[in-house]
Amino acid sequence: MPTRSGEAIWKGDLKNGSGTLKVESGIFEAEYNFVSRFETGDKTNPEELIGAAHAACFSMALSNELASAGHDPKSVETTSEVTLSMKESGPEITNIKLISSAHVPGIEKDTFMEIANGAKENCPVSKVLAGATIELDITLNS
Repeated sequence: MPTRSGEAIWKGDLKNGSGTLKVESGIFEAEYNFVSRFETGDKTNPEELIGAAHAACFSMALSNELASAGHDPKSVETTSEVTLSMKESGPEITNIKLISSAHVPGIEKDTFMEIANGAKENCPVSKVLAGATIELDITLNS
């Protein structure tokens, strides 16, 4: 399995500084700053990048688990809401909510939910984020 990388550069202090980040493939590069992370700004932030990665990982994991169990997923669409909270020790990602919809003809709802919860627990990004509460709100469209 390959090792992937991302790169970030930060210049200045926390409140007034800014940075750029990019992924190894070069397909994504963006600016980030204090306002976009701790307030509301027009740049990116680590939490939305984690959210995108988690949504992608879960969608792939669910599709794989469904296919492995003999079900043919037509589509899986997922949004991940990542909550950054201020704790005594500092900022912490405390909660992640995966909001997903899957089109899987012919599957029973109970079977689907069992597979979906397994995918939530076992996708690699969920495993690395296990320190946060991870919720799943999923809809089956058969």
